[in-house]
Amino acid sequence: MSARRSHSDPDTQPEHCADDSLSEHISQNVESVLALHRRELETLTASQRRLEGVSRVVGRPLYLIGVVGFVTLWIAINWGAYVLNLTPFDPPPFAWLDGLLSLAALITTTIVLIAQNRQVKLELQRSHLDLQVNLLTEQKVTKVIHLLEELRRDLPMVRDRHDPQASAMQERTDTCKVVSALEEGGLTSDGDHRE
Repeated sequence: MSARRSHSDPDTQPEHCADDSLSEHISQNVESVLALHRRELETLTASQRRLEGVSRVVGRPLYLIGVVGFVTLWIAINWGAYVLNLTPFDPPPFAWLDGLLSLAALITTTIVLIAQNRQVKLELQRSHLDLQVNLLTEQKVTKVIHLLEELRRDLPMVRDRHDPQASAMQERTDTCKVVSALEEGGLTSDGDHRE
């Protein structure tokens, strides 16, 4: 028996995940998200893909360990040469090392900013998508409540009574009023309070 088991092996899955079949609507949702992700990846140019790869490397702890190890080795070699009365290639205060680290910091910062700009663009697109889906969901729920209230009034066996909460929920949400209320409450401001 192999040491590695496949993901579909029921012995490797938690008890609550033993049945790996998903309902059709969940499978469709997963496929939609995967299609969106594939579409986003397809829009990347070759240089953007390389920068994304470099930014992933820079964002790992191993990169920091590598930089600290390189600096430590650089200083140790130059101090060792200095102590042994040999000519160090970068004597203290390590001007070459300072220049290399400044260049590395500039390149690293630029790569991270480029990657962050792309992530911000993707997050903005996703937040617009979320807003559209949420507004559509709100419209559908409002319609369902409206239909249920009509059904309740039309069924002879159900006592007709006024439900103020259901009546209020039949109204569509005015997003402009919600945003204004959030602004007045200070939830959308970035520290600046308007007079």
